[in-house]
Amino acid sequence: MARVVIKDLTKRFGEVVAVNKLSLEAKDREFVVLLGPSGCGKTTTLRCIAGLETPDEGEIYIGERLVNDLDPKERDIAMVFQSYALYPHMSVFDNLAFPLENAKVPKDEIKRKVYEVAKLLKIENLLNRKPKQLSGGQRQRVALGRAMVREPHVFLMDEPLSNLDAKLRVYMRGELKKLQKDVGITTIYVTHDQVEAMTMGDKIAILNEGVLQQFGSPNDIYFHPSNVFVAGFIGTPPTNFFDCTLIKKETAYILDAGEFKYPLPDYLLKRVRERSSNLFILGVRPQDVIVLKRAKEGKGLVKAKLEVTEPLGDKQILDLKVGSYLVKALVSPEFKVKMGDELWIDFPVEKVYIFDKKTGEALT
Repeated sequence: MARVVIKDLTKRFGEVVAVNKLSLEAKDREFVVLLGPSGCGKTTTLRCIAGLETPDEGEIYIGERLVNDLDPKERDIAMVFQSYALYPHMSVFDNLAFPLENAKVPKDEIKRKVYEVAKLLKIENLLNRKPKQLSGGQRQRVALGRAMVREPHVFLMDEPLSNLDAKLRVYMRGELKKLQKDVGITTIYVTHDQVEAMTMGDKIAILNEGVLQQFGSPNDIYFHPSNVFVAGFIGTPPTNFFDCTLIKKETAYILDAGEFKYPLPDYLLKRVRERSSNLFILGVRPQDVIVLKRAKEGKGLVKAKLEVTEPLGDKQILDLKVGSYLVKALVSPEFKVKMGDELWIDFPVEKVYIFDKKTGEALT
């Protein structure tokens, strides 16, 4: 197996910088997900690793080899595409065997490897079928099998589950992750689906406009977002944000959001005062918003009006109007409210995020 190292990778298309000085490492046997919105540079990065695009700057290593000048076939990688790219006129067996035949592997060895991979993927009963006779999940397994049969050093996967229905996608996420751990092949996986990234990746690289925003474990990225973009991109519903001005009131420091004022947590005072600006962004995730039907005396709660409820079965989303802000909160379905109700909300100090408005950088 092998690790993949990217150093200061830059790729331009005319005036557009698709990938801008990207550096990251997928360790041996690690499952790394490239995540971000459409056009953020994740597929371009994958294609550069595969050798399908030529970087303008930077270096790409697979194992200990610098592969910038190597053809795709010399890089010892296998790529799984969104469209599966199966040969429609060939049987499943022939699709699996094709890369081995190209490599002039003896027929007995081809047969052994094909049956071995087919058994692992539980598609041994499909070997005589053509792709058009398969379901989406079965085609996906064949595409994976064709990549696996070559025993590459690295798997590259470009949104391989996006064509599956929702139920099958959930099932295949677990199967694919288990399979990757079983075979132990370093994998770099592209998706725009944050749930897919969080459930499958050992590490996640979040990209935006070609720039790496954060690289870390799913827990690191969720609980310790590095900036406003990451905090807003990860999590469903997305994080609530409030523009604030830092003001001093007697001996205390307050974040003034216009519609309400929030006491600055003591542990952040030093970091906030080091900033050149007094403009900040307060963030709180919907599941961390506390919603009450009546105010508690002596507690600085924020008054809100319920606009919409969104039932989700095991929970419900409340859309709450606080002045010009729309605040989303996740609550239990047993919390009975109706549109137009006056409610009170609180943001627990240990759950809030504070960002520098000028840079977007997290202070928490």
